[in-house]
Amino acid sequence: MKVVVLTGGVGGARFLRGIVDAIDPAAVTANVNVGDDLEVLGLSVSPDLDSVLYALAGISDEERGWGRADETWNALASVESLGGESWFRLGDRDLGLHVVRTSALRTGVPLSAVTARLAAALSVDTTILPATDDVVRTWLDTPNGSFSFQEWFVARAHRDPVDRTRFEGATAARPAPGVLEALHDADLILIAPSNPFVSIGPILAVERIRAALERRRVPCVAVSPLIGGRAVKGPAGAMLQRLQGGTTAAHVAQCYPGLIDALVLDEEDAADADAVSHLGVRPVVARTLMHDSAARKRLAEAALDAVAFA
Repeated sequence: MKVVVLTGGVGGARFLRGIVDAIDPAAVTANVNVGDDLEVLGLSVSPDLDSVLYALAGISDEERGWGRADETWNALASVESLGGESWFRLGDRDLGLHVVRTSALRTGVPLSAVTARLAAALSVDTTILPATDDVVRTWLDTPNGSFSFQEWFVARAHRDPVDRTRFEGATAARPAPGVLEALHDADLILIAPSNPFVSIGPILAVERIRAALERRRVPCVAVSPLIGGRAVKGPAGAMLQRLQGGTTAAHVAQCYPGLIDALVLDEEDAADADAVSHLGVRPVVARTLMHDSAARKRLAEAALDAVAFA
């Protein structure tokens, strides 16, 4: 079975780990958000691509939730001592990847090709594709001003309520090579338990990707990022409340109108199942907290099994 996973954020990377534990990793294609990408100290950084790379290579920092395990911070300490910007924290091992990526991009190698090289170097069998090789950047409009994603999320600790999300460059962006082919050839499309607005939204903002999902001939199953109406971590709950009008599983399903056939929701949200059904989306109740490898695999299997009923 060929599976495509739309993903972004730490939760999406963890979900992918569960998927490749449940089925052949080579049968999986990850379609990854690049709206969070930025330049740090002259280096091209792709946080969501890196989270996926590190998770699938088994070298992610599980305790911190981002970056590489066994990280050191000598370069950042030097930057700080010299008065450089250090609000976006890059460890020494992480910096090595960004140096390689930046060097390749500056010679004209597309982001998708660079990502394939990095995946091969880290012995990752899963195909990892940025949603686009073009520049797409997420902006948040808030009562306190408009901010790029990382300024809002990291520097300002996502404390500003969001009135609107914008994806600069998305209108003209083309899917990266292989993205549409993977969607066309898939037996199942999954949307990871990622923030619908800032992790999945930038992917769907690429017009031809959204159109491919609208014309899909196979089931598409989303996994809710909420448990008991709350996000495990991050701003998804607050954004759903403000932008979608609530934090039930039905509000999550409404983020993907016409794009999903089933929604995996947590046992704590089982009371929302009827409301999800009324939207024409099949509810699948499961335990969704990914606290260890067994839990990740269990959630992945629940999403994969949903194909039989979607």
